[in-house]
Amino acid sequence: MYQRLRTSLGVAARRGTVGLLGVLLVALWVVPASLAGEQAQRTESSQQAQQQILTWTANDSITEYASAPSTATAGAATLVFENSTATGNTTGMPHTLTFDTSTPGYNHDVNVNITASPFDANQGRYEVDVNLTPGQYRYYCALPGHGQMAGVLTVTDGGGEDTTAPSVAGEVTGEQDADGNYVGTATVAVSAQDTESGVASVEYQLDGGGFQPYTDPVAVSEPGEHTVEFRATDNAGNVSQTGSVTFTVVEQAPEDTTPPTVTGELSGTQDADGNYLGKATVTVRAQDTQSGIASVEYEVDDTGFQPYTGPVEVAELGDHSVQFRATDNAGNVSETGFVTFRVVEPPEGDTTPPHVMAEVTGEQNPDGHYLGSASVELTAHDAESGVDGIEYALDGGEFAAYSGPVVVSAPGEHTVSYRATDNSGNTSEPGSVTFTVVENGQEDTTPPQVSAEVTGERDGDGNYVGSATVSVTAVDEGSGVHGVEYALDGGEFTAYTDPVEVAAEGEHTVRFRATDHAGNTSEPGSVTFTVVPGQQEDTTPPVVTARLTGEMDAGWNYLESAKLTLTATDEQSGVASVEYSFSEGSFRPYRVPLTIADAGVYTVSYRATDNAGNVSETGTATFTIVDPEPTCSVSDTRATVFVGAEDTGVANVDTGNGCTINDLIDEEAEYPDHTAFVTHVREVTAGLLADGIITKQERQRIVQAAKNAEIGV
Repeated sequence: MYQRLRTSLGVAARRGTVGLLGVLLVALWVVPASLAGEQAQRTESSQQAQQQILTWTANDSITEYASAPSTATAGAATLVFENSTATGNTTGMPHTLTFDTSTPGYNHDVNVNITASPFDANQGRYEVDVNLTPGQYRYYCALPGHGQMAGVLTVTDGGGEDTTAPSVAGEVTGEQDADGNYVGTATVAVSAQDTESGVASVEYQLDGGGFQPYTDPVAVSEPGEHTVEFRATDNAGNVSQTGSVTFTVVEQAPEDTTPPTVTGELSGTQDADGNYLGKATVTVRAQDTQSGIASVEYEVDDTGFQPYTGPVEVAELGDHSVQFRATDNAGNVSETGFVTFRVVEPPEGDTTPPHVMAEVTGEQNPDGHYLGSASVELTAHDAESGVDGIEYALDGGEFAAYSGPVVVSAPGEHTVSYRATDNSGNTSEPGSVTFTVVENGQEDTTPPQVSAEVTGERDGDGNYVGSATVSVTAVDEGSGVHGVEYALDGGEFTAYTDPVEVAAEGEHTVRFRATDHAGNTSEPGSVTFTVVPGQQEDTTPPVVTARLTGEMDAGWNYLESAKLTLTATDEQSGVASVEYSFSEGSFRPYRVPLTIADAGVYTVSYRATDNAGNVSETGTATFTIVDPEPTCSVSDTRATVFVGAEDTGVANVDTGNGCTINDLIDEEAEYPDHTAFVTHVREVTAGLLADGIITKQERQRIVQAAKNAEIGV
């Protein structure tokens, strides 16, 4: 009651609406002479209970408080927030003092949210009594656009002396060349923390030139090697160990005025006259040794230049000219180059590409992983013009000519892609095999190493403009990386497949972890960053592609089922949704790969929409699914699944093609060893599980029975 009256009197006095006599009369009414002793005693007691008065002030700025405390002692405190003409607010702008009660890592036991302006009932000054506990409190202005007005109040116990020195770190940023040198300028930012008495000062020295106060990041432009040392002192006088960063600055490269060099290369099957049979492929290559290539363009037969993204195939019969040019990052455009050629009808009308097969061999463990190394052997045949050559690519690399088995020894999961071309120039669609190589003989008990990098356009404060992209990488020298996961802003971990784009404004934290094939999981790491609004409007629709996979017959029909996977990308606002429809039906949301298991001819349409509302062109994919003929003339019709002498208790049902589960396990077949039999059972039951014929628990019982059986021993 006394505090409220004291505030009212102060306001009235400042407004000039109560004279001095009126103030004295009111004061006498509030504190009669007969109660003066009691009032004085209460006042003294209140002052003892509130040893601390912590004051925040605000002015016309929307990026920082005019003043704010940085440290306090645990216990009772009075928080004062004043946003008035006396504190420099000349525009009447309101501000808040709001304590953060949700962000992890801070105390959440003080709930303060004061709004003040110079023209409110209290003329912008407010007080509130709180009880502070040891730790850190984050405070900020909650009004829209004022989010940079924020800080941290460090509260110490007060019961013991602070003998722990601050922690201090330095980070070097700037444009770097291929050798890691900083081009033109390197900037050193120093940060310090002290969870007890708080940081009092930070110092630095450049190349041994003597310590001086650190206030802003240090820019170093002189060419050569440099060392910046730094240290911090807390409010209790503890000084940290001296840290340092060493780096090299090189001169800025001269302005690039030289255009790129660009060449075109023709490939394909030619006849004796040099004509290309059926089609010709033009591959464009550009080089720029200074600022680098920004873009490459091409045009066919003067139809207009367009972006070059990969080799250009020209199949129309007749004479052709393909022109090309390149632009570097300094805006220099090359001379236009060109190639001319003629496409003629291939002899004997061969338009069917070769058929390619892959076989992976090597010693395997019970999990089907290859011990030490795996060998991939490729074969191809073409019934018409014959096979001209086979190519392969390892783990997404460039295709290379295949001359013998591809041996892969690096631990981890690998994919070998392959294709073949016949003598009429027909090239097969790429196929692939995926397998895992593990170290031979030694158990892997070491988790993977995982790291993350945040990229994107940044402003002067280091905030990411429009969006930030988090790329996570993991390595494991033992059994190889099995999977990577991430979690955004305290959410659940989910599988990481591609860099994570974060476009929502505000501060974000991405956590990440990885698991290897031996089941070891790394400790979660994290990166924290802030996204601010971007300036550029997104008017470009997403790019969406479709991929069909599944077993195929000689006529390129899918046997039993086909899996359709849709992938969409958008480099600006990001993909908001992907949709698909069958046979001109209504579009529906796409979330996971679609498995189509009924025989027939299908046409799937698909499209994607980005977060700016741009919709891609509708793509289509047409394919045929056929039912394979039954393969089991004499079937094992026992009621339950047996593996050797062990009854698994799983129902021995027909799998849909005239064969039972026991038929598919085929325990009477010849296997090179026990591992090969167990691997076969794993593959069979994985397909049955995917088709919904057995449950995960039933698959585990069948696989365990295969491990127990003495088949292939």
